[in-house]
Amino acid sequence: MKLQILNDPLTVCQVTSLDDIRLHDDLCFIGKTDEELSLVCKTASAPSNTLNREDGWRGFRITGVLDFSLIGILSKITTILADNNIGVFAVSTYNTDYILVKEEYLDKAVAALTQNGYDFC
Repeated sequence: MKLQILNDPLTVCQVTSLDDIRLHDDLCFIGKTDEELSLVCKTASAPSNTLNREDGWRGFRITGVLDFSLIGILSKITTILADNNIGVFAVSTYNTDYILVKEEYLDKAVAALTQNGYDFC
């Protein structure tokens, strides 16, 4: 399975409104519940008026389109990272999964996944 490292640093934050979110950017994940409005975006695009904000994330995605019948893909990756004491923040889209790790653990995550048969492109 191939993984692709995303180029830009990422931010995970809580916002009060959709108005300040740059929806035209090529990477923007929004999660809305009855309790919160969360955003994952490039750090350079993060709104200035966040309720909570955590910078310093890096991400990679599983390349290609994943079939919904596939089982355990995200679980296998996160287990490898957990076994190496690397916390994750995962986001899924219709096509694939994105895994975020703190920037200081990116090299360690790549090494652990590579040792377990994952290729990075």
